[in-house]
Amino acid sequence: MRALVVYCHPDPASFSAAVRDRVLEHLRAAGAEIRLHDLYAMGFQPCLSQSEWRGYLDSPANRAPVADAAADLEWCDTLIFVYPTWWYGLPAMLKGWLDRVLLPDIAFLMPDGVNKNIRPGLARITRLGVFTTCGASRWLTFFVGAPGKRTLLRGVRLICARGCRTAFAAHYLMDSSTSESRAAHLNRVGRAMDRLIGRGAKRMEATA
Repeated sequence: MRALVVYCHPDPASFSAAVRDRVLEHLRAAGAEIRLHDLYAMGFQPCLSQSEWRGYLDSPANRAPVADAAADLEWCDTLIFVYPTWWYGLPAMLKGWLDRVLLPDIAFLMPDGVNKNIRPGLARITRLGVFTTCGASRWLTFFVGAPGKRTLLRGVRLICARGCRTAFAAHYLMDSSTSESRAAHLNRVGRAMDRLIGRGAKRMEATA
């Protein structure tokens, strides 16, 4: 397993960092190769520049500004996002990563003379994980439409492998969270990771 973990939070002491660490712990236990993109620590620039926009369709030159990130995206078979939900969606830093790294001929194929729609380019990715925190309640988040979750688990998943396995866990009402609720959520993250990796199924087979 080759896992790319995209982590987005400005505070190294945040609860999101604890979620990230739990994700990494389960990947290591499964023997995965791991590459971590800590977007704030890396000083990632989220804004798509004018020159990048003008060269957006110029493949493979379009990957030059984000060459390392593009190479890691092409390398992985497991893609995991860890981030806080802000205003019901993705932080600007993470949305910028999608804008700049999920490029034509890397993440998707553009329409051509035969195909009228875009086609998946991340067919090598067979596992997609999304782990987030939300200040709002579950009800309010879903009433608004959970745009961040939909972007990743619907939009990005559509350009991954057919039948791509997914995992999702969110701690809602973070502003009124407790040490107990946070500990319980980390356990949910661990269980979701086991399902994503397939470790739960293996344990069941071993005891059958």
